[in-house]
Amino acid sequence: MIDRAEFLAGDRPEDIAFFLHEDSVSNLDALDAHAETVADGAVLVLPGEKGRSAFESVVGMDPMALAQQAMDTPGDIHDDLTGGVCPASDDDPEADHTVKFVFAFAEAQNDEVGGLYAEGDVIHAYAVCTCGETYSEKWLADEPDAQ
Repeated sequence: MIDRAEFLAGDRPEDIAFFLHEDSVSNLDALDAHAETVADGAVLVLPGEKGRSAFESVVGMDPMALAQQAMDTPGDIHDDLTGGVCPASDDDPEADHTVKFVFAFAEAQNDEVGGLYAEGDVIHAYAVCTCGETYSEKWLADEPDAQ
């Protein structure tokens, strides 16, 4: 199993990580050999294409389509990838706003792009809430919430 801390430090830009809430997967125990168990579910860190394929297989959603859909809605995703705060929770505080899934990848520092990307490796994270909202956040690896 690949270390989540290494991924979050930006040391594994070829890998992807994803969180699955325990209520969104029918048999979370089946992932024990590949996942890190966390309070409300599991986090997997897998090599690039294998990870994207596993996410799509488990969740039923293309991770790049999720990224495209979520990128225009900023939100707060926990820097350990295990949840977040849905931006729709302010508009509808009575609804359930539990994060079902988080998909993340790291992008190596890129001085040519500039901005945040010139400052260091960047973690891109995309979340799906039980209310249906999708949202995203990005931060410098090892520097959560440093947008």
